[in-house]
Amino acid sequence: MSEIPNTDPEGIDSVRMTWNNWPRTKVEASKCVIPLAASISPIRPHSEIPTLPYPPLRCKTCTSIMNCFSRVDFTAKIWICPFCYQRNHFPPHYSMISETNLPAELYSQYTTIEYTLGDKNHNPVGEIDAKSAFVFVLDTCMIEEEFEYVKSEVKRAIGLLPENAMVGFVSFGTQVQVHELGFSDMSKVYVFRGTKEISKDQVMEQLGIGVAGRRNVPGAGVGGYQQQKGMHVQNSGVTRFLLPASDCEFTLNSLLDELQTDQWPVAPGTRASRCTGVALSVAAGLLGACLPGTGARIVALVGGPCTEGPGTIISKDLSDPVRSHKDLDKDAAPYFKKAVKFYDSLAKQLVSQGHVLDLFASALDQVGVAEMKVAVERTGGLVVLSESFGHSVFKDSFKRVFENGEHSLGLCFNGTLEINCSKDIKIQGIIGPCTSMEKKGPSVADTVIGEGNTMAWKMCGLDKSTCLTVFFDLSSSEKSNNPGAMNPQLYLQFLTSYQNPEGLMLLRVTTVTRRWVDSAANSEELVQGFDQETAAVVMARLTSLKMEAEEGFDATRWLDRNLIRVCSRFGEYRKDDPTSFTLNSFFSFFPQFLFNLRRSQFVQVFNNSPDETAYFRMLLNRENITNAAVMIQPSLISYSFNSLPQPALLDVASIGADRILLLDSYFSVVIFHGMTIAQWRNLGYQNQPEHQAFAQLLQAPKEDAQMIIHDRFPVPRLVVCDQHGSQARFLLAKLNPSATYNNANEMAAGSDIIFTDDVSLQVFFEHLQRLAVQS
Repeated sequence: MSEIPNTDPEGIDSVRMTWNNWPRTKVEASKCVIPLAASISPIRPHSEIPTLPYPPLRCKTCTSIMNCFSRVDFTAKIWICPFCYQRNHFPPHYSMISETNLPAELYSQYTTIEYTLGDKNHNPVGEIDAKSAFVFVLDTCMIEEEFEYVKSEVKRAIGLLPENAMVGFVSFGTQVQVHELGFSDMSKVYVFRGTKEISKDQVMEQLGIGVAGRRNVPGAGVGGYQQQKGMHVQNSGVTRFLLPASDCEFTLNSLLDELQTDQWPVAPGTRASRCTGVALSVAAGLLGACLPGTGARIVALVGGPCTEGPGTIISKDLSDPVRSHKDLDKDAAPYFKKAVKFYDSLAKQLVSQGHVLDLFASALDQVGVAEMKVAVERTGGLVVLSESFGHSVFKDSFKRVFENGEHSLGLCFNGTLEINCSKDIKIQGIIGPCTSMEKKGPSVADTVIGEGNTMAWKMCGLDKSTCLTVFFDLSSSEKSNNPGAMNPQLYLQFLTSYQNPEGLMLLRVTTVTRRWVDSAANSEELVQGFDQETAAVVMARLTSLKMEAEEGFDATRWLDRNLIRVCSRFGEYRKDDPTSFTLNSFFSFFPQFLFNLRRSQFVQVFNNSPDETAYFRMLLNRENITNAAVMIQPSLISYSFNSLPQPALLDVASIGADRILLLDSYFSVVIFHGMTIAQWRNLGYQNQPEHQAFAQLLQAPKEDAQMIIHDRFPVPRLVVCDQHGSQARFLLAKLNPSATYNNANEMAAGSDIIFTDDVSLQVFFEHLQRLAVQS
């Protein structure tokens, strides 16, 4: 590790790889144990990325885009593609090109560059230019208190929307109500039964829009597109059900004031009948009829499990508990597969329309996030899970979605990602919020990981922090067993086109290069290109995927076996002598990451509901490497009188009676007061003028916690607790149990023990060393 920590490891390209030097052959790659993978944040902002106002030049053979690695012959006005070595002529408007007069895309520092493709104004709705749309889908089966919380948040959100954003409103309980906002004289509602599945065409017919609406709209075609050239024909559905935020804010606010909780009687001992699936189908049908291809989000606010119609996850009888992990393992969750199949088809419909599903679930019991995961993840939607609509986790996160300015999430629409690679590199697939577009090509691998079988992916929704993990393979053909002979460099190009919040279509082109190394002859170069943080996150994502996709997959054993193989391959030791074992500094943190991964909520699902597990995994798969690493291995900072705040070991030994600890585990932030500190605070010492230092000590972790919370989405839960208090479990569960009830006699005064039979990091290392050196 270098002395100065790299504050921005992703750089201008926002790409991090498990291996920054690549082995040359498939056999050598398999010996590396950790897969060849790249994590990319496709539209992460960076101050040094230039935006060019003209279209890019594409290679006529492989369609990759000219970049700073292209070789240029200035006299013949030719550029050579680094991917397929095709010679391309420059078009006439590049005739002035010379060594001293280069276009921006050939400057060596611009490995990432953005092109403006023009205004995506292809959906003129009447005279309104619809750049984005939001349909709020609100659950009404809640207690009055929760319902008031959620209504006030929706009102605030509508006030924050840009004036030209289109807004629609659907409420649901036993039935689904679509509110006609364009009819402001009185409230007019279309009701759908909650018991049966409903297709897009049926939605259009019942609402009188699109094909069925032709009778009342002369000249309108399918879905209300104009047929005659140059004629703005009102798409009746848009002017009735979707209105610009500025026009319908008053109507919506008064509608929300009058809206009541679901009035259908609920018999004692039964759950309310809630038709979440039908409500989302209706919202998707409405958007598909009115605004196909325009960036739009369905914002679902759900307060309990679906018990009616498609997408049902549980019966109405309260004596039936909602499915647990054990039920899923034993195939004892009768509704699960059917609900997942329903949301899978909804996901396909939304992806074909280019629309996003965002899920805000707030309830004490599960609401079905595990089933809806497929629709949220494939459309690139946001997900927030909290205990109540009054909780800051929901309120602050929901507000962030609609905020503008520096603090905004930068929500973009209609993204597609294409990847070009050097010959011999194959793409297995992507883990993250996207959908395979099934676009075949020479670089598609035979094996599939995640969304695969393609060279292009669709991201209906993406934002500044969206991150995808791409898995690569090497082709096994014998003739190419020396791919580095012609060129020691390999190239990867990521092309992301997307519509930004202002409605402009942009194309971001990132071209990266890495070295081929002969790992059989010299593994030192390979080792120096290893990124242990990225490798740990990639292993976590792969493990989560396998746990969901493969029945009976034993995650802990799989991780252990891979870690032993890594240590055998890259450690330095004498055979059968565990004491001689040392690991290169490029690998030194990797075993510790995997130790924490084995204990994390991603692998140990015991004590978590399937909904929580699905939620954690969705965030693990969409956040950047730094954030995902904190989910796996939380950070711990110690505050005390005699030193500045400093990082502490994630170990029970870090607890001290006169210390405050700040734990950041991504989903929650814990401020933990040692015994003595808590006693002094309870006695009110911090209010006395002579104890200013103590007041400052108490304040410091609070300020740091607020900084963490301010920049994070979803907003983490803040837990403030004392040593030996009930909430201390939030900290203890994450610490290495170096002191347990078995060895409590060796403890220092004021520290703590953990009641567990889990192995400690020390014991884990000893076992690892012993197994790694076995001949």
